[in-house]
Amino acid sequence: MRLFLKWALRLVALLVVVAVLAGLWKREELTRLMAVNSLFAPEKIVDNFSNMNKAFLWTELTLPNAAPSPLPKGPDATLPAQTQDWIETRDVTALVVLKDGQIVHETYYKGTKAGDRRISWSVAKSYLSALMGVLLEDGSIASIDDPLTKYAPSLIGTAYDGASIRNVLNMASGVTFDEDYLDKSSDINRMGRVLALGGTMDGFTTELTETFAEPGQTWQYVSIDTHVLSMVIRGATGRSIVDLMSEKIIGPMGLETAPYYLTDGVGVAFVLGGLNMTTRDYARMGQMFLQRGRLNGQQIVPAAWVDASTTPTAPTAPGAIGYGFQWWIPKGATKGEFMARGVYGQYIYINRPLGVVIATNAADRNFRDAGVADENIAMFRAIASAL
Repeated sequence: MRLFLKWALRLVALLVVVAVLAGLWKREELTRLMAVNSLFAPEKIVDNFSNMNKAFLWTELTLPNAAPSPLPKGPDATLPAQTQDWIETRDVTALVVLKDGQIVHETYYKGTKAGDRRISWSVAKSYLSALMGVLLEDGSIASIDDPLTKYAPSLIGTAYDGASIRNVLNMASGVTFDEDYLDKSSDINRMGRVLALGGTMDGFTTELTETFAEPGQTWQYVSIDTHVLSMVIRGATGRSIVDLMSEKIIGPMGLETAPYYLTDGVGVAFVLGGLNMTTRDYARMGQMFLQRGRLNGQQIVPAAWVDASTTPTAPTAPGAIGYGFQWWIPKGATKGEFMARGVYGQYIYINRPLGVVIATNAADRNFRDAGVADENIAMFRAIASAL
């Protein structure tokens, strides 16, 4: 009996040691998983959105050793009377307004600061679209009507087999993907756990096999489509998105602070929502697109691509919001009015006829409520008209 107890105690001790070692080995992954589960908690969301690199794998983009592109201070704007109520209701954390390339309003809220590198969420999709335009012009990618599998052969046999680059740029791939952020078992939340636990985005994507429509027939917002564009770009160039974005877009723009991407477990950039930068630098992106791809004394994105990507070419429903190549076009838009948009209230709004760019960041947990998106656009239009 004593011998049995002795061996039993040794076994228990061994199991405890194994458990402790396993906990230490997996501690980083568990920390990231816990971060995902509490990312949008009311008491944490604002700080999380300004400090995503505290909880996730990340890599910084490279800026040239040069002064930032000019973003001069202009005369202070008088914003519409309802602006402050909107800021409070929508949990806005940053608001930067440009008029004719000058800052006419800049404010930060909820304890955040000008230097915070804030999460873009789906605003990042518009940056990848800009990179696609540059690579089409230099010949790295022959045509957006090429099949995806020409550049990303790992997609052969998946739900994306048969779709073109154009289909995916338009969010008309026909691929089945549940984008419900409130359902923990949805595809978008499963993808978040893959990211948190150091899995691979490419591996997650190639496991998608179901479609609901033929490519190009139906518009349905599918965030993973943007990752597929990343697979195409990496396959066509043999280079990482971080290197290409640093060289082709971010570096030439002349930003104030080096942005960073969240990454998966093998260092692949989370292109569909993982770009983080200051709100002033988001405004620079808006100014570049207002100027048809020109900023910092050079043509960075081809003007023809700016025009094509911000034209509502996707097969959206009649009377609904328009969509181009990873850019949104508001209902009733005037020519030259378009935006990048991300969940929880991230926007870059451009109104070319009025010479206005509005960059906002927010932590709006009610962003999906009926009417909120229309309310935000109405606010941007009111600000632009008041300047």
